Amino acid sequence: MRLENRLDFLCVLGVSLRLCVRFFLLAAALPGIASEADVPYVPTPANVVDTMLNLGKVGPDDYLIDLGSGDGRIVIAAARRFGTRGFGVDIDGALVSEAQREAQKQGVADKVAFYARNLFITDISKASVLTMYLLPQVNLRLRPRLLTELKPGTRVVSHDFDMDNWKPDDRVTVPVPEKPYGEPKSEVYLWIIPANAAGTWRWRLGAGAAARDYEVVLEQTFQILSGRATVGAQPAQLGNARMRGEAIELALVARIDGRDVRHEFSGRVSGDAITGTVAVRAAPSQRLEWNAKRVARGKMTIEASARSAPDFVPAHSLREIYIAQEWK
Repeated sequence: MRLENRLDFLCVLGVSLRLCVRFFLLAAALPGIASEADVPYVPTPANVVDTMLNLGKVGPDDYLIDLGSGDGRIVIAAARRFGTRGFGVDIDGALVSEAQREAQKQGVADKVAFYARNLFITDISKASVLTMYLLPQVNLRLRPRLLTELKPGTRVVSHDFDMDNWKPDDRVTVPVPEKPYGEPKSEVYLWIIPANAAGTWRWRLGAGAAARDYEVVLEQTFQILSGRATVGAQPAQLGNARMRGEAIELALVARIDGRDVRHEFSGRVSGDAITGTVAVRAAPSQRLEWNAKRVARGKMTIEASARSAPDFVPAHSLREIYIAQEWK
C-alpha cells in the first residue's frame, strides 16, 4: 500500500494525521527515521547544502528564504560564505531555537533570522533565492504562489522533490552514502521563475524596401513557449522558444525571397517590451537589434496537477503535511 493510501485509511477512521504519520514511520521501520519524536527531523547533508547554494548561484546581493529550515544550516551557510541575508521558517520551535543559537555562534545573527511559522502563510515575495526540502504534494500546493508572488528571475532550489509537470531548468545528482531513506543519492532541482511572455508581439526588421513586419502569438506553460508566427503576412515556423527568468529565446524560419531563412532571437522581457538581438542566418549572416512590443497580453498557464506521494519521504517534510492540515 502506498503512503497516501495508508494515511487516508487511518484518517478516515478519525485518527489524527500526526498519529497517521507516526504509524507509517514506525511500520516502515526505516533505519534512522523512526524515533521517539512524533515526526523526527532529517537534516540536509553538507554536500547537498553546497550543491543547493552553488546551483542557485547564491551571492552577497541575494535574499534567501528557506521553507522548512530545520536547524538553519542552509541560511547560515549562505550568510557565512557569501554574506547573504535571509530567513528560515520551520514549524518546530525547538529547531528554530537551535538555528537562532547557531546563527549567534557563527556570527551571522545580524544577517539571518528564523521563525516558528506556517510556511503556507509566510511572505516569500522578498526572496531572490528560495530553498526547500518538502513533499511533492507540498511543492504542488506552493507552486502557484511561487509563480505569482516571486519576481521573475528568482531561483527556486529543491532537495529531492520536483514540481511534477513544471520541469526544472537544471538538475544535479549528489552522492549521499549515509542517506536514511531511498537510494544513496540526492537530487537537487533548480527553477528560475519565468516572466510572463504570453500574448501577441510585433516588430519590424530591416530597412527601406527590405523591411518586414513580424508577428508572434505566444502561449506559455511555465517557462516553455509555443505558438505561431508570421513574417510579411506569410506563415513562419516557430520553435525552440522558452523563458529563463526575464530572458527569452526563440527561433523561427521564414520564407524570404524564395529561401528559408532561420532567425535566432534572444532578449529580455520587461513589461510589454522585449529588447535584444537576432541572428539572421542568411547569406551573409547578420546580427540586428530586436525591439518587440506586446499588443495583446496572454496568461501564463500554471495549472496544478495531482499525483501520489513517493513510497519514501523525509520525515521533516511529513511535518509540513501535518501543519498544512492542522492550520487549514
